[in-house]
Amino acid sequence: MSGNGSLTPGEHTALLGNSSTLYSSHAHIDHRGHHHHPNDTRVWVRWPMHVVRLTWLTLVRDYVNLLLVFVPLGIVAGALKWDSSAIFVLNFLAIIPLASLLSFATEELAGTMGQALGGLMNATFGNAVELIVSIIALKDNQIRVVQASMLGSILSNILLVLGCCFFVGGLRFSEQSFNSTVASTMSSLMAVASASLIIPATLYAALSSSPKNAQDNILILSHGTSVILLLLYVMYLYFQLRSHAQLFEESNGSDTEVAGADEDEEDERLLNPWAATVALIVVTILVSMCADYLVGSIDDIVQKTGMSKTFIGLVLIPIVGNAAEHVTAVVVAYKDKMDLAIGVAIGSSLQIALFVTPFLVILGWIMGVEMTLHFQTFETVAFFISGLVVTLLIQDGKSNYLEGGMCLGMYIILALAFYVYPDDAGDGMGMLSNMLN
Repeated sequence: MSGNGSLTPGEHTALLGNSSTLYSSHAHIDHRGHHHHPNDTRVWVRWPMHVVRLTWLTLVRDYVNLLLVFVPLGIVAGALKWDSSAIFVLNFLAIIPLASLLSFATEELAGTMGQALGGLMNATFGNAVELIVSIIALKDNQIRVVQASMLGSILSNILLVLGCCFFVGGLRFSEQSFNSTVASTMSSLMAVASASLIIPATLYAALSSSPKNAQDNILILSHGTSVILLLLYVMYLYFQLRSHAQLFEESNGSDTEVAGADEDEEDERLLNPWAATVALIVVTILVSMCADYLVGSIDDIVQKTGMSKTFIGLVLIPIVGNAAEHVTAVVVAYKDKMDLAIGVAIGSSLQIALFVTPFLVILGWIMGVEMTLHFQTFETVAFFISGLVVTLLIQDGKSNYLEGGMCLGMYIILALAFYVYPDDAGDGMGMLSNMLN
C-alpha cells in the first residue's frame, strides 16, 4: 500500500471493488488482525483503528517525537502556574517536536501540490511557529520579543541554516552548485527588506530632537512600508509560481533527477490531504498553547537569569521554531540538492522579512499596539551586514565548506554580541548625530 492510500497492483487486487479495500490492506500491517478483519465494514470500528494506526506511524517515524512527552507537561505546568523556569524549559522542549510534526504534515500536504506550490507551502508553515509565538507576544505587548524573534528567524535561516547546509554539503562534495538566478533574485529581495529596517532607524535618528513626533512619524512610515512589502511579496509569489515558474521548476526538476530512483519510496505519502490537514490543525492548536505559556514566562526568566529579552527572542526562540527546517535543509544539502536547501533557508527568511514582519505591524495597527519597523540600530546593522555577507557568498552559484564556516562564524559572533546586549540600550544614532553636529 502506498502512502497516499492507494493499493499497489499485487495487493488484494480481487478486493478493488470492495468498499473495505483500504481497510483490508491495513489488516496485514497491524498485528491485531481481529480488529481489522477484511469483512468488517463497521465504520465505528474501521475509522478509529485507521486513525490510531496513522497516528502511530506518524509518531514512530522520527526520534524527535520522544520529546512530545513535554507537551502535556508544559501545558500542565503553565495551567497550574509552576515555577517560571520550569514553564519556560518544558514548553521550550515541547515546541521542538511540535515544529517537526508541523513540518511533516505540511510536507505530506505539499507533496500533492507540485514542486513550486509545495515548496511555497513548506516555507509558509515552516514559519508558523514563529508567527504564532509573535502574535501571542504582540497580544501581551511584548514588542521587543516580537521584533527580536523576527530578526532572529531571518538571521538563523540565512546564517545558521545556510551555513550548516554549505558546511555539511562541502564535507561530502568539494564544490556544490545551485541556480544563481534564483539565489540572486532572493538576495536582491533581502536587500530591499534590510533597507525597510534601515530607513525607519535613520529617520528616528534624524527626528531625535522631538521624540513624540518621531514615534508618530515612525508609525506612519512603518504602516506604509509594511503595505508596500506585502505587495512586493505578492509580486514575488506571482513571479515564482506563474510568470517565471520555469526558473524555479528547472532547478527543482534537476534535483529530482539527481536524487535517483532509490528515493522513490521517500516520495510515498503516509497521510492523505484530509489527514494532513487535521494534523496541521491539531498541532497548530498545541503550538499556540505551548507558545502562550512560553511567552508568559519570559519576564520572570529575564529577572531570574539576567538574560535579555532580545537574546531570548533573537537566539533561543528561532532555534526552537526552525529546528525541523534546519534538519530538512541540512539533509537535502548532504544529498547535493542545493537548490532545495537554498529555497528552504533563504526562502524562509524572505517570508519572515516580506510577509510575517509587515503582517505583524499591520496586525499591531489593528490591535492598537505600536509595533513598528524601527528596530534598534545595532539590530538593523547586524541584519544589513548578514544580508551583505550572504549575498557575496551566493552570487557565484557555488558553495563549499569554507563558505559554510564563514556563515556559522558570523552567526556565533552575532549571538555573542546579542548575549551581552542589554534590553535598555538606547538607540545610539541620536548620540552619534549629536556628536557629528
